[in-house]
Amino acid sequence: MTIVPSFDPLDAEGLNMQAVFNLADLPEQIRCDLAEQIENFSDYRQLLLIGHGGRRMWQAVQASQFRDANDPIDSFAVDRLTFWFADNYPSCDYELIYPDRQRVVPLQAIGELAGWHHSSPFRIGINQLWGSWFAYRLAVLSESDFEVSEKMKLSSPCDTCSEKPCLTACPADALQCGDFSLKRCINYRLSSGRLESDSSCRNQCLARLACPVALEHRYTMAQINYHYGRSMLTIEEYYR
Repeated sequence: MTIVPSFDPLDAEGLNMQAVFNLADLPEQIRCDLAEQIENFSDYRQLLLIGHGGRRMWQAVQASQFRDANDPIDSFAVDRLTFWFADNYPSCDYELIYPDRQRVVPLQAIGELAGWHHSSPFRIGINQLWGSWFAYRLAVLSESDFEVSEKMKLSSPCDTCSEKPCLTACPADALQCGDFSLKRCINYRLSSGRLESDSSCRNQCLARLACPVALEHRYTMAQINYHYGRSMLTIEEYYR
């Protein structure tokens, strides 16, 4: 019997984006990618994709015991998922496949299937509901029989954005060549970071901040600085 999953507890914690897929209905490439990495892939029936949109999850993290953890957001999300299964579906076997450093999960491709993810000029996923202020937090294989989610049927807001302020807001001109230049972006962030400790691109993305879509859901500057600060540390470690 198909079960309508109760996502209200996750919504309350800011994990307010959920999509349920039958594994058998996923595109063959995604199924193959997952099956190659997960030994017992055939034991499961469904894939759950869970994300957050807006500010609520960050607020919940800051009010939790995980705020000072090494990776507070992942720790918080995994803890809440574990509790959700234990409290609501204790007999349901499941396996967390993201976050997991040992596996590569095609989150954007799955997000496109959910209708969450459209490409933006600044290479961050975007949709009409949340703008670019959302992120993928969890991917789970389960032996559940949850009701499959309907695809969010919203077109890309970039298609109807005539001014496209993001294109001119980038000081690295990484968006001016008709396609995003990761090299220009990274080189600018690295060079400006060496010249001054308070670089305009070190802990934020000015192109993303210039986007007018769903401004009511824009992260606080503390959250923006956290995410971009972590990405900057990764870039510096890679290019060191």
